[in-house]
Amino acid sequence: RMMQAIATLGHALGFSLAAGVNLYATVAILGLVSRFGWVELPSQFAVFDNNLVIGLALALYLVEFVADKVPWVDSAWDAVHTVIRPVGGAFLAVAALGDATPTTEAIIGLLGGTVAAGAHFTKAGTRAVANTSPEPVSNWVLSLAEDGFVIGLGVLTLTFPVAAFAVATVIIVLMIVFFGTISRAAWRRWGRARDEAPA
Repeated sequence: RMMQAIATLGHALGFSLAAGVNLYATVAILGLVSRFGWVELPSQFAVFDNNLVIGLALALYLVEFVADKVPWVDSAWDAVHTVIRPVGGAFLAVAALGDATPTTEAIIGLLGGTVAAGAHFTKAGTRAVANTSPEPVSNWVLSLAEDGFVIGLGVLTLTFPVAAFAVATVIIVLMIVFFGTISRAAWRRWGRARDEAPA
C-alpha cells in the first residue's frame, strides 16, 4: 500500500513537473501512450486517449517548439503560460489520483499546481537570463534540453513511478535552492540590458 501511494505521488509530481516546463508535450505523451498502449497505465489516464486532446496537444507543442527557439519570443510565450502551466500541472496531478476524496484531490491539486509553477518560473527565469546573452545558441540548447527533460521525465514517470518520485523530489529541492540565484541573475541581466538599450 505504501509503494502504491509513492507510485501515485510519482505520477502526480513527475507529470506536474514536466507540465511546468512543457504542458503540451506532457499531455501529448500521455495521450499517445494511452492510445497505443506502449505502457500499461492506470485506468484514469484513459481521459487523455481522445483525438481532440492528442491533436490539440501535438499542434500546440509544435508551436511551442518553434517559439522556444526565438529569443524574447520564448519569454513572451512563457509569460502567456504563467497561469496555464500551473493549472495544467494541477489537473494532471489530480488525474493521477483516480478515485479520491475531495480533500485529497484539493491537496494534490495544490501540490501539482505549485510544483508546475516552480518549474515554470525556473524555466522562465533561465530564459530571461539567456535572452540577454550576446550569443544566440543558448536558446536552442536550452529548448532542446527542456524537450529532452520533459520526454525523459515523462517516460520515467510512466514506466517507473517510484523512481520518478525520487527524481522529482530531488529536482524540486534543487529548484528551491537555486530559484533565488536564477531570479537575481535574471534581474541583473534585465537591468543591464535595459540600461544599455538606446534611448
